[in-house]
Amino acid sequence: AIALVGLGLDILFQRFPQILPIMRVAGSLYMVWLALKIALAKPIGEVEAGGRPIGFLAAAGFQWVNPKAWVMALSALAAYAGVVDGYTSSVLFIAALCALMAIPCSGVWVVFGASLSRLLKDPRVTRPFNWTMAALLVASIAPTLFE
Repeated sequence: AIALVGLGLDILFQRFPQILPIMRVAGSLYMVWLALKIALAKPIGEVEAGGRPIGFLAAAGFQWVNPKAWVMALSALAAYAGVVDGYTSSVLFIAALCALMAIPCSGVWVVFGASLSRLLKDPRVTRPFNWTMAALLVASIAPTLFE
């Protein structure tokens, strides 16, 4: 997805450079909203059981409309893709590196989440944890805004 975004949006950003700052701010606002949702989330035991989780194909399809994925792809490309020479090879390298890193990171995320699920049933633990995660999410967008 990063390769397609980088190779397809390059022309758009060259013709309309004012789009990138607008997307950066819009994506950052979404991330702040998401951080607020995390900070105010209820402990696991207090959440009502809902529908069933989405499947693999639906989750993969969701990435094309996932604002976090767009912000991540655009931020990585804006920060690390070569502007003049070697742009295509830079985009392909960034895409390959992100794909390679996604495999172990996703595995760690799953193990970490499963381990924390028992602990996060306690509201005394959940509230500080959620506020800490929300603060870290907001802190992670600061470099994007202050480039």
